Amino acid sequence: MSSLLLGVRGAVVLFFGMLLFVEIGRRLGRRHLARDGEAFARGIAPAESAILALLGLLLAFTFSGAAARFEARRHLISEEANDIGTAWLRIDMLPTDAQPELRVLFRRYADARIGTYGGQAGESGLLAKRIEAGTLQGEIWTKSVAALKRPDVHPGATQVVLPALNDMFDITTTRVTANQNHPPHAIFLLLGMLCIASALLFGYGTSPNPERNWIYKVIFAGVIACTVFVILDVEYPREGLIRIDDADHILVDVRKTMD
Repeated sequence: MSSLLLGVRGAVVLFFGMLLFVEIGRRLGRRHLARDGEAFARGIAPAESAILALLGLLLAFTFSGAAARFEARRHLISEEANDIGTAWLRIDMLPTDAQPELRVLFRRYADARIGTYGGQAGESGLLAKRIEAGTLQGEIWTKSVAALKRPDVHPGATQVVLPALNDMFDITTTRVTANQNHPPHAIFLLLGMLCIASALLFGYGTSPNPERNWIYKVIFAGVIACTVFVILDVEYPREGLIRIDDADHILVDVRKTMD
């Protein structure tokens, strides 16, 4: 929730900051208009168009990248669910008396993985679940390898069971990396600077109008601030309004098949 509040505050600050710089630009324009007449506006339109075009381009690319990463993270959830489900079925290839203990470990592992991202225990609780899952990986691997070395093991079981376990373990690192994959902070800093610059030029360009038309100014600042907020919300889908928590039910459904 703190990250959500931070995003909301950032959007509000950007909104009012843009309104402030629109007013600053208007006052600068009115001052230059009184001093230079209509000549003050020469070159303003090309500069304003260039800044707004660059702002639009950066917004588009940033939003597109955030949406792509959002979908990639959702896909990784289903991929992990498939890997766990496949490895669970491959236990049938092991000796019968070795299966019960491994199935207990698998259930605990699935619970830990669900709790790693879907828990409500805070950062410390999520970290504990991640550590627990890592410990269970070692136990599952050790006991599976020991069972595969037995003389009564099914022929070819090693070529079937171990790759499935590898996939189940490797996807956890992939998900951690995907969750930490964000644009450099310099991009968001540049985005904020372009928003302020565009607001300044917007106010400067509308200064010939003696009356303040707040409707256009509020819409201009509001649309851009809301767009930036949505970009940040999609970029951090575990902390805001737009979330991928609903995709966790895939893992939950796989866990139910283990009962």
